[in-house]
Amino acid sequence: MQPQSQTFQLNPLFQDHAVLQRGKPVTVWGQAPAGETVTVSLQPSASSTPASVTKAAADGHWTLTLPPMEAGGPYDLTAQTSSGATQAAHDILVGDVFLCSGQSNMEMSVLRSGDSHGEINKPANNTIRWLNVEHATGATPQVNFANPVSWKISTPDTVGDWSAVCLFFARELQPTINVPIGLIQSTWGGSNIRPWISASTLHAMGRYEPGLSVLATYAKDPAAGQRQLAGQWEQWWRTASGDHAGSEPWAVKVSGEWRNAPQALGDWRTWGDPELSSFTGMAWFRTEFNLTPAQMKALRTAAAAATLSLGKINQVDETWINGRAVGNTFGYETPRTYQLPAAMLHAGTNVLAINALSTYGVGGLLNGGPDRALHLSNGDTIPLTGVWRYRVVPKKLGNPPRAPWESVGGLTTLYNAMIAPLGSYALRGALWYQGESNTSEYQTYQSLLNGMMTDWRRQFGADLPFLIVQLPNYGPFASTPVDSEWAGLREAERLAVKSDPHAGLAVTIDAGEPHNLHPTNKQDVAKRLFRAARHVIYGESTIPSGPTPLRATRNGQEVTVEFGDIEKGLVTYGTDRPIGFELCADEPGSCRYADAQLSGSQVKLTVPAGTTPTRVRYLWADSPPVTLFDSSGVPPGPFELRLQ
Repeated sequence: MQPQSQTFQLNPLFQDHAVLQRGKPVTVWGQAPAGETVTVSLQPSASSTPASVTKAAADGHWTLTLPPMEAGGPYDLTAQTSSGATQAAHDILVGDVFLCSGQSNMEMSVLRSGDSHGEINKPANNTIRWLNVEHATGATPQVNFANPVSWKISTPDTVGDWSAVCLFFARELQPTINVPIGLIQSTWGGSNIRPWISASTLHAMGRYEPGLSVLATYAKDPAAGQRQLAGQWEQWWRTASGDHAGSEPWAVKVSGEWRNAPQALGDWRTWGDPELSSFTGMAWFRTEFNLTPAQMKALRTAAAAATLSLGKINQVDETWINGRAVGNTFGYETPRTYQLPAAMLHAGTNVLAINALSTYGVGGLLNGGPDRALHLSNGDTIPLTGVWRYRVVPKKLGNPPRAPWESVGGLTTLYNAMIAPLGSYALRGALWYQGESNTSEYQTYQSLLNGMMTDWRRQFGADLPFLIVQLPNYGPFASTPVDSEWAGLREAERLAVKSDPHAGLAVTIDAGEPHNLHPTNKQDVAKRLFRAARHVIYGESTIPSGPTPLRATRNGQEVTVEFGDIEKGLVTYGTDRPIGFELCADEPGSCRYADAQLSGSQVKLTVPAGTTPTRVRYLWADSPPVTLFDSSGVPPGPFELRLQ
């Protein structure tokens, strides 16, 4: 927790142009000298909302609740202490407030979206407002935001930086509900779902204890946390690789096969090594440098650390000197700098080893930025320009433990700094667009997503609705059935929503771009979210997500897949029959495409000769062709069902 100021203030969420949630008790909070009486009122109020009174606690924190209000405004929110101090927020509206969160496709701005010129230059709308939570991380839950926040009104001068999905959703929704809409954006491109979940929920899942233990250590002593992580990292490597102590790639004595890297290093994709031309994963790097006895004597005499500068690295490094772990850093093409105590170095030859992990884009020790060198306290600089050797890590070894304090790949760090400070700010719903960074571990995503929804409801209210964007089509086309990780993630999203009565799914399998991780068509995503919101949030008797699979039954050599939630019948486009259905046995690699015929609300599949299917899959690929829709233009999303 952060130290509390005794200065009287409203929490920064409650400032000019804020939108408060209608129809619910509204919690307001802030800081004041301990013991001060605080009175808060919202005036003028059509509902004659009475003032609420509380006292500041010993730590200065105060909180109180305003009764539910109808949509309206503008109002003044005024807070006053018994000693006469006053704070006021002006132009306050009451309407519906939505939290928009996730990774880059939720973060993608209006400026980068399709038809950005037209979207930005739509008329100003005083009743759609936006607050952005800037990137920040925390090892423990934070009370305050790391950076200032403010509410902005929707105008051509402001909306270019807003989340496109978030704004377009508000524009779709507002003509139906006719109330002000507040949007709170809390996003970080490239983020895994794990950093968005509280430590208590991750503890309850039981799988993350080693990382949470390291994070708890790091919160108290970062150097001790680095050492604990290094121990877990090294043990992971020995287990995964079979290396024994002293034969690991970071050991002083070199073992195994190493190749010489280009002298300039840089992005490994440009080296001319076929193995690295489109490689994402891990590679080892080693080099040596020499220190004279005089340099070591100066280091010890000065009792000052040497500074190791490694230049830019993408994306995660774990670094060793003379077989001893130095540190772990995450960052996209960011410089690495480590402080080395004299005890880690010695006169003569010193060995530097680096493991670099890149999961997207450029990889390795990059060009540009600070020079790679060791800087001594006496002013000497030892360039790291000797021979560098490298070794590619087989993908079958998997990924090492990630530093739990990382921003996008850690544990609970984004929740702590970007969700926890929102306190109990009243919301109408949450929009979630994330999963791209979890496709390689899709098997755990359903429990993580369900856990996150439960987690946030503890903070914002047990009935908080969630609208989940199912991942769109992205990646290579398939000519034979494949075990797609993207399809697995989509199925995890579908099942998580299916098991949650307060969640809705926005199917976007036809709205992506196979060669663009960040498709620009955010308008259709917003339309699908609006469709889900009408049913899940506003209780309309509408179909929330388009056609949904109900069951798959086998009768002889025919399998019948039955759909529900169909609007005016199913139809195929571009073909006279549905495509993309597969029949599979339990064994991996057993799936076969199945001929399909449309029959009312059912699709009839012919069992391929010589097969004994136990399950049916649909659109199970990274970028499957989508031909089946209902008359509203929404397709059934990807799914897998057991045969009955």
